[in-house]
Amino acid sequence: MSEIKLIEVPKWGLSMEEGTVTEWLVEEGASFSKGDLICEIETSKIANQLEAPFNGVLRRIVAKPGETLPVGAVLAVSAEAAVSDAEIEEFLAAIGADQAPTPAEAGGSPGGHPAPAQPTLESSPPSPVAHESVPVTETTNASRQRPGSTIVPEALQGRTNGDVFATPHARRLADDLSIDLARVAGTGREGRISVADIHDTIRAAGGTVAPPVSPVRSGVPGRSFEDDSTVPATPVARRLAASLGINLHDCRATGSRGRVCESDVREAERRFRLQPEVGAAPEPAAEAEFETIPFTTMRKAIGQRLQQSKRNAPHFRLTTDLQIDDLLALRKEINATVPAVKLSVNDFIVKACAAALQKVPDVNIQFDEATQSVLRYARADISVAVALPSGLITPIVRNADGKTLAEISGEVQSLVTKAKTGKLTADEFQGGTFTVSNLGMFDVRKFDAIINPPQGAILAVGAGQERPVVVDGQVVARTMLTVTLSCDHRVIDGALGAAFLRELRRFVESPALMLV
Repeated sequence: MSEIKLIEVPKWGLSMEEGTVTEWLVEEGASFSKGDLICEIETSKIANQLEAPFNGVLRRIVAKPGETLPVGAVLAVSAEAAVSDAEIEEFLAAIGADQAPTPAEAGGSPGGHPAPAQPTLESSPPSPVAHESVPVTETTNASRQRPGSTIVPEALQGRTNGDVFATPHARRLADDLSIDLARVAGTGREGRISVADIHDTIRAAGGTVAPPVSPVRSGVPGRSFEDDSTVPATPVARRLAASLGINLHDCRATGSRGRVCESDVREAERRFRLQPEVGAAPEPAAEAEFETIPFTTMRKAIGQRLQQSKRNAPHFRLTTDLQIDDLLALRKEINATVPAVKLSVNDFIVKACAAALQKVPDVNIQFDEATQSVLRYARADISVAVALPSGLITPIVRNADGKTLAEISGEVQSLVTKAKTGKLTADEFQGGTFTVSNLGMFDVRKFDAIINPPQGAILAVGAGQERPVVVDGQVVARTMLTVTLSCDHRVIDGALGAAFLRELRRFVESPALMLV
């Protein structure tokens, strides 16, 4: 057999666990060279384009746009024209890349948890009893795709006698299906039996569970209102369903691995008459009271990380005012006399922070929660917070203490451009020893920032404002900048944070120190 090569989901950084294919840039049957852009993949941090790792011919696209796959999963197959389609099918089947087990096949629940243990049942062939009229809440994707009646094996039939700990819904369902609840194992708190436990026991005994039956009114099928967060679906389908107000339980699953895909949601949209029929006059649209905006992958990751930081790291904050008149004068002089250099106040702040971290190295750290140890770094890698429409990202100026102001300015501009176009590499935004978050351009005077884990501190920078200041007994106008240092009290104490701010003030108020 000729050589068959796989193109797999890359690992862009230590925190990357999965990626969503958003677009293929090469069609099936097309040749490509090493370094060519093959497809675009969205992670929790960035959307980046995958470069071909070798020369080849794209024979089979395995991952369709919208599919989310773990790192190392097969995206596509490359092989020369001499390799037949049958050989490719055989190869994919051999490695198990042509299909993936559904949660039910894998022995787990739709939410990814192990299925509850079931009671031991008699091995004699059951005599099933069909219950056509009982609407049963679906619990697996498989049951939703096989409409029919609920079939209860003989081993479960009977009437519940005695005091059985079960929910009211479970009791009513057991009575309707003539099931003895003494033969059902409860998985709820203190062994309480739920409707889901009855469903699982029926399936374990060889029976089947019917999908829910919704009443039909005016020719439009009924709608589901139960939680659909565990229904397997592609990210595109989930976002579309949320925007249309469609419950994923109401969608057929025709996508790969039994997932609901975009076409399934569109079919439900037509079935529920959310789209006008061909030739019908469109009804005037009612003004929506609100707009539902689903979380992006980046926004989910931001929320999880900051929630973890706020919950785990005991924050305390130190605030001080910095006089920046000399800094502004030096900035104006450099920008006017040095060609192609346009320094910002933030460039000076980044440089001053790097210099202060060299003077107070115990703030230039990361905290390893797993080992309960502090990692103290020799160089200052400053993360700079950049706001994007989809969320917040913190590209890093590496070795900022060893760079000139002009080098820092150029690097920050380059990183911001890459961040806004989704071109950052993992090494350009993962890590860092300290973060600067500046909202001065929005005329914010003072704010608190949440620490960017695993770092130990973050500096919130406000706007420079002229304020009255007493100098030698006289009230004079000075340009003051308020900064707030948020520290993780597990690794940085108050005196240590104050020492850092003292050094920061020294460099900001005597900016010539940053030039030598």
